[in-house]
This record gives sequence, C-alpha cells and structure tokens, in this order.
Amino acid sequence: MNPLVTTDWLGAHLGAADLRIADVRWYMDPARRGRDAYAAGHIPGAVFLDMDADLSAPGGGRGRPAGRHPWPDAAQVARVMSAAGIGPETQVVAYDDQAGAIAARLWYLLRAFGHDAVAVLDGGLAKWTAEGRALETVSAAPDVAHFVARPREGWVLDKAAMVRERERALVLDARAGPRYRGESDPIDPRAGHIPGARNAPYAENLTEGPVPVLRTPAELRARFAALGAEAAPPIVYCGSGVTACHDLLALELAGVKGGRLYAGSWSEWSADPDLPLATGPG
Repeated sequence: MNPLVTTDWLGAHLGAADLRIADVRWYMDPARRGRDAYAAGHIPGAVFLDMDADLSAPGGGRGRPAGRHPWPDAAQVARVMSAAGIGPETQVVAYDDQAGAIAARLWYLLRAFGHDAVAVLDGGLAKWTAEGRALETVSAAPDVAHFVARPREGWVLDKAAMVRERERALVLDARAGPRYRGESDPIDPRAGHIPGARNAPYAENLTEGPVPVLRTPAELRARFAALGAEAAPPIVYCGSGVTACHDLLALELAGVKGGRLYAGSWSEWSADPDLPLATGPG
C-alpha cells in the first residue's frame, strides 16, 4: 500500500470490507479531546484511536521519566488493533486534522509492528471537508479481528540506544525552530536539543495554504538531501515521538529508506538531568 492516499482514493473505497479508517485526532491543549472531535463528525466508517490510551504505553505524561507518549509493547498493539477490527489483511488509512502530524504515528507504529498495509490520508480531514465530502456521527463498531504484532528490530530506539548511537548517526529533530534552539519550552523539563541533532521541522514537509498537503517526492528528497539524509538514513525524534513520524513518512515518500524513531524523544531525554543538551542553531 502506498504510504499516502488521496481523498479521491478514499472516497472511492469507502465501505470496502478490507479497509479500516482510523481517526487519530489529538491535541496538545488538554481542553480539547480527540474523542469529542470524532463524536462531532468523522469520515464515514472510521474508528477512533486515542493517542494517550491506545497508541502509547501507560505511564506517560509531562515530566515523566519515559516521556509523554511511551512506545507501546506488542501485547498492547495486538489488543488495540484487534479491537479496532484490524487484522493481517486489513488496509488501514489514518487521518487527523493536522495534515498528518498525528496520523503518521499510527502509520509508523503499524509498520514497526510488521503491518505494511497502512497509509496516511493526504490533507486529512481538512481536505476531506473542504471538498464537501460527508461526515457522520455514529461511532463505528467493527468486528474484532486478530492482529499479530511482529516488532521489527531496530525500527524504534530506546534511550539507551539513543545514547549509544547519537554521536555516530545523523539525528533529526522534527520540532519547530524555537523549541529546537531552546528559546523556550513550555512543555518539557529542559529546553534545547540533543547535541549534534539537526533541525528538520515536520511542518516544512507540507505545502502552504489553508489546506496543506505533503510536498512532492522531489521536493522532499531535496529537503532531506540538504540535511544529509541521503548519505545516512537518520534517527528522528520530536517532543514525544509523534510528529517525528511525519518526518519518517516524508523520508519514505522521498525514497530515503532506513529512518528510525527515537520513541521517547525530547520529553524523555530532557527528563534525565544526566543527559547533555545543546541550544542555539546547532
């Protein structure tokens, strides 16, 4: 399955027996809940997967040692995906309302656990609604499937692996420039970035305008080549291992294979006072 599908493709495949659409809307603002947004209107047939409860291990949060969105284990992934009606042959399309910034987490998670039939909806809900396509408010109740989680070695790094590899690998930080430079960080314990990391804000993978979509593969290839990613597939991190997956999606579209995720990301790294940090432009 292509890593990116269009609204036309999804519209033509609505209701297909082997397709599961996943709404993974999530917001940094604690006053906003993705589940409430889903209940107010979602793409027909979509199930809701919660970033905190479904796509992250328990025990996460601001200032927690494991970071804000700890990587789930195989047992949790198997349970969650099975309950969502995702089986070995299911094609999955993930969407959000932030141009794929959140949906890419599900895309990378499924692939890291051995399921390649997954894509992100290009333009997400914003493009879907801008085209006048239908929404529904009825919650989907899919039949339980049997998802087998098969973790792929090396796709996800823990803190110990990041400490070992950061000095010899290309490391990309997907956060916005001010947080990368350490000018301010209202979210995590310390401001700055992992020493040696280069800034690759995920938002720069997108076109400008009211309904952003992913840039062309050629544009993405040029972007990541300028960061050194063609010569050395990178390790990517962000604040908590969510928007880093958008960079990994963009790298895939650019034809750069072998990118890896540091799952704990800055929220885990910055919570450990014994780990170094850098500030400034890098």
